[in-house]
Amino acid sequence: MSSSSLPDTQSSEDTRRIIIDKVGIKDISHPIIFIDRESNKVNSIGNFTMTVTLPEHIKGTHMSRFVEILNDEPCEFSVHSFPEIVNKVRSRLNSDTANIELDFLFFRKKKAPVTGVESLMDYQVTLYAKTDSNSSEVVIKVVIPVTSLCPCSKSISKYGAHNQRSHITIKARAARNKKLDIEDLIDLAERKASSELFGVLKREDEKAVTERAYDNPAFVEDLVRDIALDLNDDENIDYYCLESENFESIHNHSAYALIENKK
Repeated sequence: MSSSSLPDTQSSEDTRRIIIDKVGIKDISHPIIFIDRESNKVNSIGNFTMTVTLPEHIKGTHMSRFVEILNDEPCEFSVHSFPEIVNKVRSRLNSDTANIELDFLFFRKKKAPVTGVESLMDYQVTLYAKTDSNSSEVVIKVVIPVTSLCPCSKSISKYGAHNQRSHITIKARAARNKKLDIEDLIDLAERKASSELFGVLKREDEKAVTERAYDNPAFVEDLVRDIALDLNDDENIDYYCLESENFESIHNHSAYALIENKK
């Protein structure tokens, strides 16, 4: 029996007349090739949630089409071309609106500060993309691990100061007709932290990183305020939500701060 002779139940009419805002597939893993700011191709595994709006008169969407789109060709894109995939979803599913939420590890090669030895750093990235008949938008969320050193500990202690791993999370949207890259947000957070992190450090590098952190103490409040100053001045960004969580080394809790701004 051919597929054309089988009933298409999803396309039958629904009499309840209720629009479904988002319907589709959630939590599907698929290989991706991400094109970074320097046009390098970075291989990773993406975790996709793909949805469309379902009109009030249609019973169901065609779930297999979402998976077919991922398998049509190599899943290769940049932040700026990502809406093309979302538009493909909207077109294939015959919907007014389509959304994709994509989580993946972004790998970036970094050089140690003194020896220059190269290693990869990984950053957890989420892209939120939405398209309709009139527009498209992409929101970038990236978690940047850094070092923070406590100013209070430094000021009261005779020997050193306690420091900790911190996660700076920036969720930002580019202003209309402007460009924003993942690396822009990473560079900003690492620049404002007590010290950035590296995959490989030799002794000379470890000395430099430790001393840099000691010379640049920062409370969790300092981290978000310093980063917010630059985000506020960045004409490429029209919305951001900025968080910092310091995983305290001498307390059984984290220090946390958040700033959100829609310009």
